[in-house]
Amino acid sequence: MLLFFHIPVLTRTLLTSLIAILTLVGIMLRPFQWNEALVALAGAALLLILGLIAPLDALATLLSQWNTFLFFLGMMGLSAFAEEAGLFDWLAAQAARFAKNRASLLYLNVFLLGALISMILSNDATALILTPIVYVLVTRLRLPVLPFLFACTFIADSASFLLPVSNPINILLTSQFPLDLPTFLKLLSLPCLVVIGVNIGIFYLLYRRQLRGRFDLKRLPSPEESIRHPAYFRYTCAVLLLVALAYVVASATHFPLSLVALSGAFLLAGGALAWRRPFLRDLGKHISWPIFGFIAGMFIVVRAVESTGLTAQFGQLLLHLAGNSNFGAVMVGTAGSALGTNLVNNVPMAVILTSALHSVQHAPLNVQQGFLAASIFGCDLGPNLTTVGSLATVLWLLILRQRNIDVSGLDYFKVGIVVTPLMLLIGALTIWLMLGL
Repeated sequence: MLLFFHIPVLTRTLLTSLIAILTLVGIMLRPFQWNEALVALAGAALLLILGLIAPLDALATLLSQWNTFLFFLGMMGLSAFAEEAGLFDWLAAQAARFAKNRASLLYLNVFLLGALISMILSNDATALILTPIVYVLVTRLRLPVLPFLFACTFIADSASFLLPVSNPINILLTSQFPLDLPTFLKLLSLPCLVVIGVNIGIFYLLYRRQLRGRFDLKRLPSPEESIRHPAYFRYTCAVLLLVALAYVVASATHFPLSLVALSGAFLLAGGALAWRRPFLRDLGKHISWPIFGFIAGMFIVVRAVESTGLTAQFGQLLLHLAGNSNFGAVMVGTAGSALGTNLVNNVPMAVILTSALHSVQHAPLNVQQGFLAASIFGCDLGPNLTTVGSLATVLWLLILRQRNIDVSGLDYFKVGIVVTPLMLLIGALTIWLMLGL
């Protein structure tokens, strides 16, 4: 192992930045068909080999993120048990029935269902729950797959600032800079509804030719036929309802969300044992294990970049550019946080902004609230531009690959660049207008 303990500061900064950039580009382009996890871990390994981050620092970084790792494990367990109970098939059949055999109405139902899941259970839950539902639905109805699957991942982030519990980023920022519920709803919920409307409208324009058709409802099993074991199905629904309620309470009280998700998964596993469901033997096959490698690699890469001081300087630059105006705070806060999420992922970007926002506590209240709302908005919605900005998007990609659908980073960017900048602009303007009321 080559360890360069005495690398000059400038050289260390340049090397770290270069490796971080190459890692992000590799995640986007996936050379040699490597998945995102392998690229992220390769970047982290190179930083460790070159001594650009200490092994103990990397270990401490990973251990500090235990809640993130366990949250995804618990949520994937919940999703797997729900799929086994037939819940996804049942929801797919219900969505198709309400669409009245029209593909365009079914598309709208996907957006509405995704917004509901994101609002209550967070954007990560939407990626885990909605994507399998929609995949089952459109493949059985022989409808174009990609328009519906893109709707799943975009609505996950577009609806993730309807409520404080709709995205872990919201909790992370508002726990440091209190934003009471009425103010949150005023500054972010209306802009969120506007953004959702823009998202739906643009996607209808993009995919209008593929959404003109009708489908035969007979291709789907009836809601009753979707239920494999009625007693276990009812038990699963009751547990998921309990988890949803506990999730909201835990988010409001800052109780670890991972413990709620894991508890729900253990309850469903207990039910599977009680009803002698054979699914437990194959549970591991339904877990997207690469997501843990991606998270670990990215956190180490970001920690190395943070140690150079570049991220703190970036945050201070945003504050300087914003000045003391409401408009500047909202526009710069939105642009900076959205850009940052696509460079270092939205979770570490929120951490960077948390540190930077301490510098505006002397500013007028409207400026403080504008910057905070814009930071939440940019970190929540900005990841829709690329595949690296949000863990929910990476999880969505891994779920698709389990079903032999491969969406490249470039394919995703071609869609994101059409819709995301416009949503960011319109949403930021709406936040600015709400600040003045």
